[in-house]
Amino acid sequence: MKRVGNQTIMFDTPPTLLQTASIVGPKEGQGPLAKYFDQCLEDEFWGEKTWEKAESKIIKETVNSVITKAGIAAEDIDYCFAGDLLNQCISSSFGLRELNIPFFGVFGACSTFVESLCLGSVFIESKAATNVLCATSSHFCSAEKQFRFPLELGNQRPPTSQWTVTGSGAAVLTASGERSLYYLYYTW
Repeated sequence: MKRVGNQTIMFDTPPTLLQTASIVGPKEGQGPLAKYFDQCLEDEFWGEKTWEKAESKIIKETVNSVITKAGIAAEDIDYCFAGDLLNQCISSSFGLRELNIPFFGVFGACSTFVESLCLGSVFIESKAATNVLCATSSHFCSAEKQFRFPLELGNQRPPTSQWTVTGSGAAVLTASGERSLYYLYYTW
């Protein structure tokens, strides 16, 4: 591993993006990217009683999906780097606790997933891990309660206001394979 400048690491053996998965909410499922998601929900609660529990279920099911698609056992994953927008990474820590994979909570708001990929890649490059799970989630309703205006207040949103995604994305990185992140970075 070589450090190039203050913010760049050049890997000798870039990790491989083994598999990805995503689940999104109703609004995202109506958009132009809907065909690229693994699952689009019709209900923001997804059968749960709170938005926070729904978000935990979304990340849990997304991670279960990516592990299944990757064709490896959860026991073969060395570390999990995941986060969300809630205090203490509560949705991801509760959603992923049954996996019994060492968990690193990552909080970077919109950059959480990329931070997870970066940290997982460094672990793989340093040979501290062979397989790493990276994931993130957010839920519009719980993020509004956390950062902006609780929906219960009934505030009017201006048309130009931000809208946090309801959804989750996950990836499994591995030490070897054909789809290295280095290759993907330079070919897209």
